[in-house]
Amino acid sequence: MSEKQRQRRLKAALTVITVGALMFLAYAVRHQLADTLNNLGEVNTWAVLLILPLELLNHLSQAKLYQGLFRVLGERFRIRSMFRLSLELNFVNSVFPSGGVSGFSYLSIRLKNERISTAQATLVQLMRFVLIFISFQILLFIGLVALAIGGQANDLILLVAGSLATLLFIGTFAMAFIVGSKKRIDIFFTTITKLLNRIIHIFRPNHPETFNIEIARGTFHELHENYMHIRRNLYVLKLPLVYALFANLTEICAIYVVYLAFGHLVNPGAVILAYAVANFAGLISILPGGIGIYEGLMTGVLVAGGVPAALSLPVTIMYRVVNMSVQLPPGYFYYQKNLHTDSYAEEIKESIKTEE
Repeated sequence: MSEKQRQRRLKAALTVITVGALMFLAYAVRHQLADTLNNLGEVNTWAVLLILPLELLNHLSQAKLYQGLFRVLGERFRIRSMFRLSLELNFVNSVFPSGGVSGFSYLSIRLKNERISTAQATLVQLMRFVLIFISFQILLFIGLVALAIGGQANDLILLVAGSLATLLFIGTFAMAFIVGSKKRIDIFFTTITKLLNRIIHIFRPNHPETFNIEIARGTFHELHENYMHIRRNLYVLKLPLVYALFANLTEICAIYVVYLAFGHLVNPGAVILAYAVANFAGLISILPGGIGIYEGLMTGVLVAGGVPAALSLPVTIMYRVVNMSVQLPPGYFYYQKNLHTDSYAEEIKESIKTEE
């Protein structure tokens, strides 16, 4: 079998897997979709449509965040290219049940033609998560102040906010601790690589080393060097942090406009806390898009923050359905375009220029 035939088969297989994942996602949200349609008569449609510009601003912020992080590593991308990439990554992370891990793999493969190494792509994704988490903590503080002013900062709310802030801090510190030492990163990731090889070997007996240890070790060392470069120049992360904060803020506003569409003004602190908890839990969910866990946790935190369940549940469901309906189709389009158009790599190469 020729290389071109193998590539065609791989593309066909990926297409089938993707369509299957989309069908599963549609099946999983079928009840939510029905509930949303039933509630349409109770909401202000024009208010719901405000989600469209907010999501546009959200992906623009994500694009600027990626652009800024790559710029720190000396790589220049046009904002149009990063905007498209943001939509693709959102689609991949929403459809494939990996808690965000799919995005790491996809970004590395997606940018190979742009001469971006696996280590660079991995570090950019790691730094994106770190900045998103840091901005979460800023918003959590603002949310707690808003709840305290509204007299809704009860013991449960303080416990949830404190636990989340602690987990985010520990996770960020642990990542920085591991990546900050060549020895530690070598031990940690080499161990993980060996473990993955052993697991894969169970299903592929003829392939004892799916991931080459020496190649992986070289990638880990490059990841360390790139990280040390950023750590020596932390000031360059100020603007990406602003974009991360704005990305979270626009998504919170998208949730809030659904409350406005239902004709209710609620404490924004409850929405901020619920959004932070639901997104953090979504990272460890094994279901596409955190289906079930996301909605359940968001509704529970909103109720704890003083928002009645009879209101928070339909608002959360409508937000999720509208949000996915707006974001997934363009993400799927660009994902498929990248997968099946051989000339797509050349088109993207042309966009890798220094913005004037």
